[in-house]
Amino acid sequence: MPDTTSTGSRRGPIVVSRHGRPVLDRTAGPRLGWRDYKDWWDRYEESPLRDDQEAPEALKAIVADATVVFASARIRAQETAQRAAPHLGAIHDPVFNEAPLPPPRLMGVRYLPKTWNILARAAWLSGHSLDGESVSQARLRAALAAEKLHRASEGEKVYLAAHGWFNRMLRPEIKKLGWRCVHDGGDSYWSHRIYEYTGK
Repeated sequence: MPDTTSTGSRRGPIVVSRHGRPVLDRTAGPRLGWRDYKDWWDRYEESPLRDDQEAPEALKAIVADATVVFASARIRAQETAQRAAPHLGAIHDPVFNEAPLPPPRLMGVRYLPKTWNILARAAWLSGHSLDGESVSQARLRAALAAEKLHRASEGEKVYLAAHGWFNRMLRPEIKKLGWRCVHDGGDSYWSHRIYEYTGK
């Protein structure tokens, strides 16, 4: 495990985690049409975390000395930050919100939310955005988010609680700013990555 203590004018490290498991379960039924799934996603975006879980000890340990904590504007990310880093109030910022999941207009079919998630992500990556944020707009937002983390890291250890897909979008943007991923915990609930600054 790398040394993650921030001292003096050193940058970082930056720890980025996905949120914990929300109350609304994407694997549960009923099967939905595309319009119903759109409503389901809106409810998911407002869903808090389930009560029957704690942040993993590994995550709590690595962010126990974080001096700056960010979370997206979504409740599930904010509660993740509270459970993982209770020593410090998080700064809530929509720049870290999840990338949207606009369902394709498939008529006459009904799927579980987890299936719509896959279809909606594929459609979004192909240019389908309904009335929401496009891929290009989300990439610009990811660049702004990476820059915000970079600026905050001067002499600070930074922790961000955010979202699975948007965290993936952050990775190349953070790399452009001179950061290297030294721990990759994947993309499951509560997973985290650690970035160290190597300079441009």
